[in-house]
Amino acid sequence: MANQFFVAPSPHVHSAESTTKIMRDVVIALLPALVVSALLFGWSVLGVTALSVVCCVVFEYLIQRFMLRGAPTVGNLSAVVTGVLLAFNLPASIPWWIVVIGAFVAIAIGKMTFGGLGKNPFNPAVVGRLVEIPLLPALVGRVFLLIAYPAQMTSFPQPAGAVADAFSGATPLAAVKFGAVSASAIDYQDMLFGSIPGSLGEVAALALLAGFVYLLWRRVITGHVPVTILATMALFAFFVALGRGWTGSLLYEFPAFHVLAGGAILGAVFMATDYSTSPMTVRGGVIYAVGIGVITMCIRLWGAYPEGMSFAILVMNATVPLINRSVKPKRFGAKK
Repeated sequence: MANQFFVAPSPHVHSAESTTKIMRDVVIALLPALVVSALLFGWSVLGVTALSVVCCVVFEYLIQRFMLRGAPTVGNLSAVVTGVLLAFNLPASIPWWIVVIGAFVAIAIGKMTFGGLGKNPFNPAVVGRLVEIPLLPALVGRVFLLIAYPAQMTSFPQPAGAVADAFSGATPLAAVKFGAVSASAIDYQDMLFGSIPGSLGEVAALALLAGFVYLLWRRVITGHVPVTILATMALFAFFVALGRGWTGSLLYEFPAFHVLAGGAILGAVFMATDYSTSPMTVRGGVIYAVGIGVITMCIRLWGAYPEGMSFAILVMNATVPLINRSVKPKRFGAKK
């Protein structure tokens, strides 16, 4: 009699979702920010984004086809999402060859070195699905470029229609950190609508929030990680302002500034929510998100770089196996 029982590793339950469907939703969610960036910085935005996407797709295909000797996986759109997110972490004026290098590092080192989608070294077990949002490779590429080419990665053009001021060549985060302006002098309307220098994906907070709402509506992500990250950053900034003796509107302007500035929303919504590199439980996700918020603020306020979101996410990714081991869901049928 043939064996009727099969033992296999998880996941054992599959949903109707697929990697391609989720990748498509992520691309749609990123479109508002891409359109705003193109309107602000011109055709170079589309050039950087297209080059990044094409390079990521080509590198993944070549590595999959000729080195891993497997069926190409570029059809699931994961390389496209990685390319768009990498572009969102770059200035519009970045030289083309740096984009190519960043795409190669993101795909070859951040993704394909360990076998491809869902097999990176920070990948915990994914329960219930065989899908992953491939955001970690984009972070690897971005951090590599920031360390290797700091001058090019921190030189930002002025958006169309902006008046040359203290922000010329610097983001609001850098201007505030190095004393060029104070947080109270920031025009928050500009931060919402994008009339500030910065990377492609961090200049229009309102467009990123629109993408966040879309992903929630499509149930691609849940809101506890992004909301906890941004709330932690706001509370951290509030208590720092309180400790510095600030009063009145400054107590609230400083937290609002740090939530809207830089890559806070981009990182919290589109990167920290990666299925394979974030904790499996809600409680674990909250711990993970608090850690990202605290590390980001420590780097922003006292570190060498004005921005710390990418570094914070990578650091907390490394703690996810420990979080999953310590914060486990209740066993089926257990009383406690």
